[in-house]
Amino acid sequence: MRIVSLVPSITEGLASVDRDALVGVTDWCTHPADLDVARVRGTKNPDLAAIRSLEPDVVIANKEENRELDVRRLRDSGVRVEVTDIRSVPDAVAAYEHLFDEVLGWERPGWLAEARERWCGPLPPVTRTVAVPIWRDPWMVVGSDTFTGDLLRRLGWENAFADSPTRYPHVTVEEIVEREPDVVLLPDEPYVFTADDGPEAFPDLRTELVSGRLITWYGPSLIEAADLAAT
Repeated sequence: MRIVSLVPSITEGLASVDRDALVGVTDWCTHPADLDVARVRGTKNPDLAAIRSLEPDVVIANKEENRELDVRRLRDSGVRVEVTDIRSVPDAVAAYEHLFDEVLGWERPGWLAEARERWCGPLPPVTRTVAVPIWRDPWMVVGSDTFTGDLLRRLGWENAFADSPTRYPHVTVEEIVEREPDVVLLPDEPYVFTADDGPEAFPDLRTELVSGRLITWYGPSLIEAADLAAT
């Protein structure tokens, strides 16, 4: 099996089982850190010629992270592309189960069963409300119908912008403050918020720096993300 993964989270998940099967990944596939395979540019601008030259048995993409145009062009040239659609933690678990069982024929890894047990049960009580900026200049936050929002809710954290009509709305700092979140979570991706870049915009609100991988990636990181409930 020769696999090209255009989804950083899924790259990490597949590498946890058989990294030798991965023959191509994106520049954003940073986990595992020592993965030494061909790079095919980014998730939004993959090098299609390079992908074809790798002669993959399957390319794995994601509806949100990758462009329909690139998927269509690969399929039109005879490349098999498996597209995942993940907007919740149960979606992610089910997508992996499908990949391992039906697409790859691999044994499911232990972390996947643990993730299903930890994340796919009843929703816990809400313990705090959070706002999650993902960009600044202009400011953008996590809105409705997102994997991150679902993960946060399953931690017991209500997204202050869960009622947004869009998934990643543009907002102002004033609009974030008006929602009166208990905490403004500042991840280090896609925008790299740091102690010196982000908290100063919210002097009257509590802010916390958080690993973007733990709240936006789906894969082995789900086991680590469960520990966020204790913070």
